Amino acid sequence: MPVENYLNQLDDSQREAVLYDGGPSLVVAGAGSGKTRVLTYKIAHLLKNGYQPHTILALTFTNKAAREMKGRIASVVNEYTTRYLWMGTFHSIFYRILRREAQYVGYPSDFTIYDQADSKNLIKTILKEMLLDEKVYRPNMIQSRISNAKNSLITSDAYPSNKQFMEQDRRSNTPLIHQIFKWYQARCLQAGVMDFDDLLLQTNILFRDHPKTLARYQNQFRYLLVDEYQDTNVSQHLIVSRLCANHHRLFVVGDDAQSIYSFRGANIDNMLRFKENFPDCKVFKLEQNYRSTQNIVEAANSLIAVNKDQIRKKVYSKNDRGSKITILSAYSDYEEGYLVSTKIWEMKHATGCTFADFAVLYRTNAQSRVLEESMRKRMINYRVYGSLSFYQRKEIKDILAYLRVIVNPNDEESLKRIINYPARGIGNTTVDKLQHAAISSNAGLWEVIKTPFEYQVEINKGTAAKLYSFRHLLEELQQKNKEMNVAEIGELTVRQSGIFASFVQDFSVEGLSRLENTKELLNAMNEFVSIKQEEGSGNVSLSDFLMEVSLLTDQDNEKDEQTDKVTLMTVHSAKGLEFKNVIIVGMENDLFPSSQSMNNPKAIEEERRLFYVAITRAKENCIITHAENRYRNGQSNTATPSFFIDDIDSIYLDFPDDVELSAQRWNKFSPSDDFHRHVEQGMGRLIPFSPANKESGAPPETSNSDYSPPPGLEVGKKIVHERFGEGLILALEGKGNNTKATVSFTNAGSKNLLLKYAKIKLIPT
Repeated sequence: MPVENYLNQLDDSQREAVLYDGGPSLVVAGAGSGKTRVLTYKIAHLLKNGYQPHTILALTFTNKAAREMKGRIASVVNEYTTRYLWMGTFHSIFYRILRREAQYVGYPSDFTIYDQADSKNLIKTILKEMLLDEKVYRPNMIQSRISNAKNSLITSDAYPSNKQFMEQDRRSNTPLIHQIFKWYQARCLQAGVMDFDDLLLQTNILFRDHPKTLARYQNQFRYLLVDEYQDTNVSQHLIVSRLCANHHRLFVVGDDAQSIYSFRGANIDNMLRFKENFPDCKVFKLEQNYRSTQNIVEAANSLIAVNKDQIRKKVYSKNDRGSKITILSAYSDYEEGYLVSTKIWEMKHATGCTFADFAVLYRTNAQSRVLEESMRKRMINYRVYGSLSFYQRKEIKDILAYLRVIVNPNDEESLKRIINYPARGIGNTTVDKLQHAAISSNAGLWEVIKTPFEYQVEINKGTAAKLYSFRHLLEELQQKNKEMNVAEIGELTVRQSGIFASFVQDFSVEGLSRLENTKELLNAMNEFVSIKQEEGSGNVSLSDFLMEVSLLTDQDNEKDEQTDKVTLMTVHSAKGLEFKNVIIVGMENDLFPSSQSMNNPKAIEEERRLFYVAITRAKENCIITHAENRYRNGQSNTATPSFFIDDIDSIYLDFPDDVELSAQRWNKFSPSDDFHRHVEQGMGRLIPFSPANKESGAPPETSNSDYSPPPGLEVGKKIVHERFGEGLILALEGKGNNTKATVSFTNAGSKNLLLKYAKIKLIPT
């Protein structure tokens, strides 16, 4: 492609950034403004104007981004030239450099790399050698803490002198992390191994301690380019600064308004203070959004304008004005799921778009459960992007394995899954012995576990005691299952097994996600009991719940080759993607923004940037939903709309006429006393007590005439339900405790409710 051709594909702002060659460049690229195109053509332009490919260093955050850019560059120059570019992720590029210079940092040139699993296994080994309890010193948490230290350029030797890290360890009751870190690093060095964070840390040490080596790479790389600069951490920023310290030929692209990865160590100040670090820099602003309608762009602008820490810019669109952002209110998170699936179904058939044109975005993974169930019942194909479907997540499968063994102790696969989870010192060798004894004796694994010595299993007294403790736990849970309802046995299982305690003590992002998912499973069990009681099912068993879940997970495992699917994903996973229609759910205070950010102004600004990312994924339509009541910790709690919605100028928003009236009606509705139960102090109950009889798991014994429908409850009347929302009574039948109502709900469809348990209220007319 001739040089003038590729320059003609750029707008004025993009072309100016590509042509400039007078020193450091900061390209502030608004959402949908062609950031990748500018970075790609900048490299192509350098190659066209005399820079040799091996003198250009281009750093990205994903291998996919590097491959795509190389392909585009090859279309402008040629594939042969692009082969010699130093282009790739930070880790891959500095791995190449460290292989060459390993001797200077005390590693062999053929050092190997530990991935996350290898790193975690080494940490587990060290914990075992130090006789430390993994329930307190969680491997995931320690791995995260060591990673954060390295990315802050804190070595194992310097760690004990860092007051911030040491104080954090003291508060989390893990004061020996500095010793674990020291052993971990010594073992890596001894084995000739680096982990991913070492690749950056050791590169910094190399350039700091060996100026001649640094000078050689400074001379080689005549031009540095960095993608997504707002996502760089301290370590990455320092490497880049050192490499271009002499010539200042640095070209960075990013959007401070999309800096959302502080939990990974990203430091937005690297971009906000770029002009301070490089006073001779020139700032270019890419402000035309080619993706979204004018209304979506201007709404997003009004939102992000509230943030104080930012590089001011005015993003605009020349696309159609488009529709306003719709704000929808649901009575509960349950109804919200059906509201979303109903809206997708209606829009698909009204506009002729496909399911693949829709994305549903949420703040936490746990929110996907209700959405998945509503999609299935609407027969809408969907995929969970960047994560597993709810019931396929490891922590959920582990808990379900416990529940299956409670119902059926002869379920050997489930038994093997939980026998040493959480870790209780029953290793694979012991399990192999138990299994061998079971096979040779033609007995079940559970029978051998109960009486291992009768089956001549060669184990010591310590192991026998651990097996007895495991057996005692399961037998106690099996007995309690006869006395408790589904929700209560679920809570008791996660507590007595130690699963809940292990998640509570894990402060990593992954640990918090597992805790949220566990609570959501218990919410599902509590919801299952409540719905079955309202439907008139007397004795709701754990087997019934497991059967329903099995049907869901069977669907998850089907080989569905259809590509026309709604995408469900967290907002973090959506960054860099775009969809014709975007629905953002759960826009409530303490959820989005997260409760953990509420007292931290910087964290609130990042949450607002996350919301900005969510809105700007939409090309044509954006819908925002919130629930007025949400199941959290097993209870229906009143939720308030996120104050982020108020940050958007109301001229860009559409509130359907009936939302205010619906909200007023809902405010008059006081949930029944059975629904709101006392929450214990301390760790608190995960689920409320059910109105079911504690002894039998069945509804309380009452005479057949105890229940009387409220005055005015008749066919044709409108009611509101705590989970299903607003509905119309189609039929009434039965008397007393057996009175049932058939109700057509606006979003949740038709339901048959046993009124004795139904949490409904008449809507005044």
